[in-house]
Amino acid sequence: MKLNQIRYAILPALLLSLGAVATAQTGSIQGVVTENGVGVKDMLIKIERTDVKGNYQVKTKKKGDFFHAGLPLGTYNVGLEIDGQIVDRVNGVKLGMGTSDPIKFDLTEIKNRQQAAQSGGAVEPPKEVIASMSPEEKKKYEEALKKRQEQLSKNKELNDTFNLGMMAKKEGNLDVALENLKKASEIDGNQDVIFANLADVQSALAEKKTGDERKQMLTEAVASYQKAIELKPDAAAYYNNLGLAQIKSGDAEGGQANLAKAAQMDPANGGRYYFNLGAVMVNSGNTDGAVDAFKKATEVDPNYAEAYYQLGTAMVGKAETKEDGSIIPAPGTVEAFQKYLELKPEGANAPSAQMMITSLTGAVETEFSNKPKKKK
Repeated sequence: MKLNQIRYAILPALLLSLGAVATAQTGSIQGVVTENGVGVKDMLIKIERTDVKGNYQVKTKKKGDFFHAGLPLGTYNVGLEIDGQIVDRVNGVKLGMGTSDPIKFDLTEIKNRQQAAQSGGAVEPPKEVIASMSPEEKKKYEEALKKRQEQLSKNKELNDTFNLGMMAKKEGNLDVALENLKKASEIDGNQDVIFANLADVQSALAEKKTGDERKQMLTEAVASYQKAIELKPDAAAYYNNLGLAQIKSGDAEGGQANLAKAAQMDPANGGRYYFNLGAVMVNSGNTDGAVDAFKKATEVDPNYAEAYYQLGTAMVGKAETKEDGSIIPAPGTVEAFQKYLELKPEGANAPSAQMMITSLTGAVETEFSNKPKKKK
């Protein structure tokens, strides 16, 4: 088989989406609601995931305790709702594997706080408290309430606009997504998730454009990712996506630095970050860069089968052909395909890996099938 017939081709789908990284890991949130030191039954606890949209709820048991298992790992706000209104909340609960530290709600303390603060517009106090306010206190309360109502109106506009943008993004209607996510970023410029999704859309739109329009859209995507990182500097995924956008825009050095930083910040997904870098290098025709990135992916994750396969296919481009037409593969090429077969003997790329080994060595691998041999 001629070398040009076995040259690799990496599909656009090779560039893995971080959002597609599925995990079955979950955690649990626990706590208690008390009044005068006694547990209160049937209190409604609202659990809102903030890094990815998600809402859950649970009621307290006989002794006032509550427990909700099976929650995806992430960051949550946990609130106590009474008569349809959140009266107390614990924000930024970071849920890892296992159970959270107990969250405590004290109704006595909540009531005292409401009365002492005279609401301040945050939570509407009982009618009798409002009636007992002095003219000065009532004026202060009404001003605070008005500001709160204005904020609620602003929040509704933000939520509506953001949700429209996300829906359009999901449906592939990128122009509509861009319009709404830009508007959302103008309504509230302190939400990292808005800028991160805006950058995703800008980066995707850049792929549909050419020349100066493509360059401009990538420049905007880079700026949006940088803003998301400014607001949430511990998000490794943002550095990964920024790095990819930088490489596409021509800043290979800056892009590789940010991808490396993402891998350092999040070792569990480091292999995927380097794999993404390798895919970008392949699609830009940088064989040496692709080989280096895929090698790093296998170093970070020695069991990353697809990285070995793509490493092998990238290294095929570095093979030499002798005068007699025989092929001399670059060192490590055959070994990469063999490692893929070892890890995934029946994987989607197993037939191709076997073909590559045969083409490069003239030998057929027979040691990597996990099927039991039939007795003769």
